[in-house]
Amino acid sequence: MTATTDGSTGALPPRAAAASESTTPVAAGVEEAARRATLRATDFLLSLQDAQGWWKGDLETNVTMDAEDLLLRQFLGIRDESTTRAAALFIRGEQREDGTWASFFGGPGDLSATIEAYVALRLAGDAPDAPHMARAATWIRAQGGLASARVFTRIWLALFGWWSWDDLPELPPELIWFPKWVPLNIYDFGCWARQTIVPLTIVSAKRPVRPAPFPLDELHADPALPRPKPPLAPATSWDGLFQRLDRALHQYRKVAPRALRGAAMNTAARWIIERQENDGAWGGIQPPAVYSIIALHLLGYDLDHPVMRAGLESLDRYTVWREDGARMIEACQSPVWDTCLATIALADAGVPADHPQLVKAADWMLSEQVVRPGDWSVKRPGLQPGGWAFEFHNDNYPDIDDSAEVILALRRVRHPDRARVDKAVERGVRWELGMQSKDGAWGAFDVDNTSPFPNKLPFCDFGEVIDPPSADVTAHVVEMLAVEGLAHDPRTRRGISWLLAEQEPDGSWFGRWGVNYLYGTGSAVPALTAAGLPGSHPAIRRAVRWLESVQNDDGGWGEDLRSYDDSRGWSARGASTASQTAWALMALLAAGEQESKAVERGIEWLVTTQREDGSWDEPYFTGTGFPWDFSINYHLYRQVFPLTALGRYVHGDPFAVAGQGAFAGVGEGALTGAGEG
Repeated sequence: MTATTDGSTGALPPRAAAASESTTPVAAGVEEAARRATLRATDFLLSLQDAQGWWKGDLETNVTMDAEDLLLRQFLGIRDESTTRAAALFIRGEQREDGTWASFFGGPGDLSATIEAYVALRLAGDAPDAPHMARAATWIRAQGGLASARVFTRIWLALFGWWSWDDLPELPPELIWFPKWVPLNIYDFGCWARQTIVPLTIVSAKRPVRPAPFPLDELHADPALPRPKPPLAPATSWDGLFQRLDRALHQYRKVAPRALRGAAMNTAARWIIERQENDGAWGGIQPPAVYSIIALHLLGYDLDHPVMRAGLESLDRYTVWREDGARMIEACQSPVWDTCLATIALADAGVPADHPQLVKAADWMLSEQVVRPGDWSVKRPGLQPGGWAFEFHNDNYPDIDDSAEVILALRRVRHPDRARVDKAVERGVRWELGMQSKDGAWGAFDVDNTSPFPNKLPFCDFGEVIDPPSADVTAHVVEMLAVEGLAHDPRTRRGISWLLAEQEPDGSWFGRWGVNYLYGTGSAVPALTAAGLPGSHPAIRRAVRWLESVQNDDGGWGEDLRSYDDSRGWSARGASTASQTAWALMALLAAGEQESKAVERGIEWLVTTQREDGSWDEPYFTGTGFPWDFSINYHLYRQVFPLTALGRYVHGDPFAVAGQGAFAGVGEGALTGAGEG
C-alpha cells in the first residue's frame, strides 16, 4: 500500500478473484494445521482469564480521551506532573510524521483529535516552536484552525477562554423537563448521548471560564480576522430550521428567569446523581463521567463530596499503563462482552462444557445480570429487567447485544446449577423479546429510538446520537432466540423478515457496531442459518458470493473504517485482519461452505499469521462506537473471533443446526411480513 499526503493508508488492497472452486476438498495439511492453531489459541485465551472468571482486553480509541482527561484535571485544579508526564508520553507516541493524530490506526488526520492532543501537550510543557508541535499547528491552520473543530472540542476550548461561549450552540437545561412525547426530550437521544447532554446543559448554562495557562493564537487560521457566523441554510430545510432554533435559544438565554433556570439545573443534577453507578462512574463510559463531574462541580459540589470523590476515583479505572510508562485512557471497558465472546470461542474450540474455567465464567456472567429497571423502562415501563450490560458496572443501561451473546454463552456451559442458569436465561429472553422495536428489529439499548430530530441539532456533530435497530444486534438476538427453540415464534420471524429486507444489493449487511459490512454479514448469516434458513436460500447465496468476491489476495479479509464514509470505495476493502477474516469465515461456515476454496484460504491465513504464543497481532480498529466518527480497537477481538472461526472449522458450527429445517424450502421474499398481525 502507499501512503497518502495526510499520512493515512489510502490505497486499496488488491482483490482476489472470486473463488470458483466452491467444492474443492480441503487439504489434510490445512485441517491439521487448523487443529494445532486452535489448541495454541485456546491455551493463550485460557491464560488471560481473571481469577474472578472474566476476560477483558484493552479498549483502545484515540487520544481525545487522554487529552480531555488532562484538561479536566487542569479545570479542577488537580493536574499533577506525574500524570501529565505519563499522558503526554502516550499522546506523543500516537502522533504521525505529518504532525497529526488520527481517530483510528492508519486513518486520515483528524482535526479535533489533533487540536486536543496539541493543547494537552502544551499543558505538558511542549513548546509551540518544537518541531512536532509546529507541524501540528501548521496542519491545524491549513484545515481551518479552531473554528473548524467539532463542537465538543470548542467546548473544551471555551472552558479556558480559548473560544467564546457565544459562538457555541445553546443547550438549555430546561430540556430535562420535556415529557417523553415532546420532540427532543432527553429520551429521544441514544443512552450514550443522553448521559453526556444532560450534564452539558448545566455547563452550557453556567458558561465557566478558567484562566488559560497560555494563548492558542497559533491555531487560528487567521487570528487577525473576526470569526464569521456560518451562513443560514434555507428556512425550509431541517438544517435551516434548527439553526434558527439555536439562535432563538441564544436570545432566550438573555431573558430566562433565573429561578426557572436554577430549578432546571437542580433537576438535571438529581438526574445525574441518580444514575451514578456503584463504582462511581456514569454509564460505564468515560465521557459522561467527565462532564458529570464538571457539571456538579459548577453547581457547588466540592471535590471531597462523596459523589465527586467516587466519580474522580472511577476515572482512574479507565487507565491502562504501558510498559514504557505511558498512560492510556480507555473510553470504556468491556468485560461482559469479552467474557461471553471468550466463552463461546472456547466452547467452539472444543473445551469441555464443564471445564472449570468455563463454569467460573458462567458464574461471573450470572452474577452480572441486571435485575433492576433502567432508562430503557421509560419506553417499556411494565417489562421486567433481565439483561446484561457491557461493563463491570452499568445497571442503568444493559444492552441487547451483550444480553443475547451472554445467553448463547451460558447455553454452551454445563453448569452444576442448571436451574439457576435456566432462570437467568428465561428472564433474559423475556427482556430481549420485550425490547423488540415496532419494525421487528432490535437496537442496542432502547426501543424505537429513531427520532430524526437529535441528529439535526447544531450541537450534535460528534457522531451518532440515536440508537435505531441494526442488522448486527438484530442478528445476534435472532440467533439466540433460535438456539432457545423460538425460531418459529412470530417475534423471531419478524426479526428474520427485517434482516432479509436489510440485505444490501451486493449481498452484504451494514455493520453498526463493528467494521463494517464484514461484521454485519458475519453476524447476519450465522443468525439466519441458526434460525433455519438453508444454505441454498437466495439471501445466503448472495452473501457467500459477496464474501468470495471481496477476499484479499493473501487469503484474509479486511475492511477500513472509511467504508462508513465511502461505502462504494471502501466496502470490505482493507488490510487483512484476524477478527475480520474470522467474521467472513464464520459466515461462510454457517452457510455450509466448509470445503470451499475461500474457506481453505481464509483458514490458511489465520494459521500462518498466528504468533508463537497462540495470539494474533491486530493494530487495525475493527470495532465501532459511532460509524466513522468514533472507532475502537478491542484488543481481545484478535483472539476470540479467530478462535471461534477455527473451532467451527475443526468441530463444526454448533448453532447452524439450532433451527434446522424450520424454513426449509423458503424462497426469496417468502418471509416478508412474517409474524405480523
